[in-house]
Amino acid sequence: MAVLMKRFFPGFVVLCFLLASACKNKNEANTSKKTAPQQIPVVDVIIANPQKIVNTIEANGSIVASETVDLRPEISGRIIYLNIPEGTNIAQGTVIARMNDADLKAQQNKVKVQLDLAQNTVERYKKLLDIQGINKADYDMALNQVNSLNADMGILNAELAKTVVRAPFSGVIGLRLVSNGAYITPASILTTIQKIDKVKIDFTLPETYANSIKRGNTIEVETDNSAGKRQKATILAIEPQVSTTTRNLLVRAALLGVVAKPGTFVKVYIDAGEGAGILIPANAIIPDARAKKVVLVKNGKATFVEIETGLRQEGAVEVTRGLAGGDSVVVSGVLFARPNAPVKVRSVKQLAEVVN
Repeated sequence: MAVLMKRFFPGFVVLCFLLASACKNKNEANTSKKTAPQQIPVVDVIIANPQKIVNTIEANGSIVASETVDLRPEISGRIIYLNIPEGTNIAQGTVIARMNDADLKAQQNKVKVQLDLAQNTVERYKKLLDIQGINKADYDMALNQVNSLNADMGILNAELAKTVVRAPFSGVIGLRLVSNGAYITPASILTTIQKIDKVKIDFTLPETYANSIKRGNTIEVETDNSAGKRQKATILAIEPQVSTTTRNLLVRAALLGVVAKPGTFVKVYIDAGEGAGILIPANAIIPDARAKKVVLVKNGKATFVEIETGLRQEGAVEVTRGLAGGDSVVVSGVLFARPNAPVKVRSVKQLAEVVN
């Protein structure tokens, strides 16, 4: 036993020495970590000052033709003549299509023969009545026959007019959707015609802006092919009822001097006046489940405050509650700030520098 102790004793001593050294190094590391100075976040701020805010409402809209119609026949029948010069301008009253009217013309000829006979009878009875050669009732019956046949002739003329489809106004004809010889009904669309020398704009606005627009107001419109240049438009009408589904208001405006295809997307800008308020960069706001917050620097420490927002501009938001003039709002390094923790202000920036 003494021999074994003598053999393993040196190794045991070395092992104890190593364990003691490791514990000492760990304690020294923990002590060094605790005493290391904490790094203070560096932030940039802007000074919240009330300034003039231009309230410009933006909305999306579409260009619509001043007049547009789907050309359909009034009665059913087979097409015997078709004149649809696709994509070209046609004048009002131009014949677009004719349908088979042979049966109607035959009835018209029949009634015409009967009418001629009835008129001759009336003339003959009139001469006899003047010399009291016939009863007045016989003359009245013959006259009634003439009036009845004239009414029948009027009905046939109206039916014949329905067999011809004409352009209701001057405009651009659309694509042909039927062929010559086809049997069509009043549900069939032959083509479309649109008047695009003057176009209109339909757009929607949230109901909260209902009092910001009036009939006759001038607005600005930007189309895809205007290269960023805005055009003037005049409000023609405002839908009196707000949509119960979208809570939006439909507005129509006239756009003059602009060549654009109906259906083209447009951006609408409405000047709703000017006011004063505090603007801050949109990226300075911390979204929260219950409220919006920003970070202020007070006495060298970060302070989180809740705010309410109003108008939005490009890259900036109006603050309606929560800020006062002179507050230092953190605009960079927001994520590194902690409540009531020290922060270091690197620079004071202007709103234009941060937004742009």
